[in-house]
Amino acid sequence: MAENEVKLTKLARCAGCGAKVGAGTLAKLLEGIRVHEDPNLLVGFDRSDDASVYKLSDELALVQTVDFFPPIADDPYLFGQIAAANALSDVYAMGGEPRLCLNICAVPKDMPPQAVHDLLRGGYDKVYEAGALITGGHSILDDEPKYGLAVTGFVHPDKMLTNSGARPGDVLLFTKPLGLGVLTTAAKADLAPRPAMERAYELMTTLNKAARDVMVQYRVHACTDVTGFGLLGHALEMAQGGGVELFIDAGAVDFIPEAAELAKMGILPEGMYRNRAFAEASVDPGTVELWRQDLLYDPQTSGGLLMAVDPADAEALYEALIPAVPSARRIGTVREYRGRKRVFLQ
Repeated sequence: MAENEVKLTKLARCAGCGAKVGAGTLAKLLEGIRVHEDPNLLVGFDRSDDASVYKLSDELALVQTVDFFPPIADDPYLFGQIAAANALSDVYAMGGEPRLCLNICAVPKDMPPQAVHDLLRGGYDKVYEAGALITGGHSILDDEPKYGLAVTGFVHPDKMLTNSGARPGDVLLFTKPLGLGVLTTAAKADLAPRPAMERAYELMTTLNKAARDVMVQYRVHACTDVTGFGLLGHALEMAQGGGVELFIDAGAVDFIPEAAELAKMGILPEGMYRNRAFAEASVDPGTVELWRQDLLYDPQTSGGLLMAVDPADAEALYEALIPAVPSARRIGTVREYRGRKRVFLQ
């Protein structure tokens, strides 16, 4: 093996956002922590949202987030791109524009310098594609490599989007296919077809910038990016935050075909089971096949945006998203909460 060659995924027990602490566990860890009041803090950690938002003036609010994880690709440059795209996504989900980023990097002491350089270069290139800047960061030695970003962006306080604004009647739109967690898990065991992994890497390095730029032109009431908690985990948070229930047409959701085949074989990431344990008590699965349910719980890395849009704007936004995103789909609707379950599948 050449000096600059390293199989990063072999150095990590979990891949990408599949390494996230489960939503249920995270909620328990945060229990009892005092939340300080500040009238300018529009969104804090107590809201289970994608980023914090702090009002600086009547015209400007600060959006801040941080995200990092272990390798999800063997190629360091590719891993850097994916991790950066994933971190930037939280700002896009709030309707904001990223501007400043800080590297967060952990590397084994024997990791080849060229591999570390390529990893950082991947992050830099993706950040510059987003129109933002990397201005510094922090690195430590660790047995397992990890990379990500702390991101600062801006949004108009009145145009900020959260995951808790969905209203009855809204239409649910989604912008990327599912199955990334299944494919990256299969890849660690050399079971994923190469064309499928090339598609997965293309999806994970695709910024949600175009989706955001289209979205903010329409009456979108709520938005979240679908990452480690899977579509159903993030949908549940949207339903709980808005005091509503969501109806999801599983047949309308786009699944990567090879991921569907692997899911039918039972090749599933550990994070899928964590997501199911967190959300399933609030989900009515109807008669949806188990493999489809599994993919709806599948943890995504740098996944798409889930939007709850005013029904009067839904068709126009859908048509505008088609040429702008990897996979524009209308996947359901928002309804008034009737008690008990929050998410219903068909």
